Amino acid sequence: MSKTTFANKLPRDLANDLALVGEQVRLARLRRDLSLEQVAERAQCSIPTLTKVEKGVATVSIGTYLRVLYVLGLHKDILHLAQEDPLGRMLQDAKLPHRERATKK
Repeated sequence: MSKTTFANKLPRDLANDLALVGEQVRLARLRRDLSLEQVAERAQCSIPTLTKVEKGVATVSIGTYLRVLYVLGLHKDILHLAQEDPLGRMLQDAKLPHRERATKK
């Protein structure tokens, strides 16, 4: 029986996205004809941890994901996260007024 943690209770969309990331990592490894053992050794993690990465398990640290991506030559892909932020730019452009606190008397 696995331990229930906050990471195990991800919203369904996030869990699906993370599983997709894991599948993409697995396919990238297979395209490079690398074994689990080779990638785990180069990424300095255990084979069970690499298997969790490839399954998209949320409890694996982002550092481990990054080391695996580095081994596969895909570490620069992380730089594309939040690069396009239309909502944030709209909010910034709107310059919404900030609430001012009353002065202490």
